Amino acid sequence: MRREQRETKKMSSFLLKVFAGPLSAMSNYYRRTVGYELSKYGLRYDDLLDETQNLDVQEALDRLPKEAREMRTQRLKRAMDLSMKHIYLDKETMEKQTPFDHYLSPVLAEVEAEKSEKVALGSDVSYNRQIP
Repeated sequence: MRREQRETKKMSSFLLKVFAGPLSAMSNYYRRTVGYELSKYGLRYDDLLDETQNLDVQEALDRLPKEAREMRTQRLKRAMDLSMKHIYLDKETMEKQTPFDHYLSPVLAEVEAEKSEKVALGSDVSYNRQIP
């Protein structure tokens, strides 16, 4: 059994080495493409997180400062308006956008860590995060 595990481990490390270059190139391409698409509408990646589908996101949004929530709302409104008009932001404004400036992900990670800690301790979750 140990011999099979070692062979499997060797094979998986070999495959990782073989595909590391192409996977890295594909991930860089994907990140550039997503960043460009978000910049066209003035959005950030964290704006795509939906609070109606994941109540942890709703809790993280509740913990954000009021200004950050308002800025998120304004970005979403602007993106919907641009989408309805079938236009994009001008080039100057697009270049100023920071699509991967994460404002919600750190707070969301904190909320999820608290949730997993409460589950590990066997206590009840303080707020309901289940979608009905």
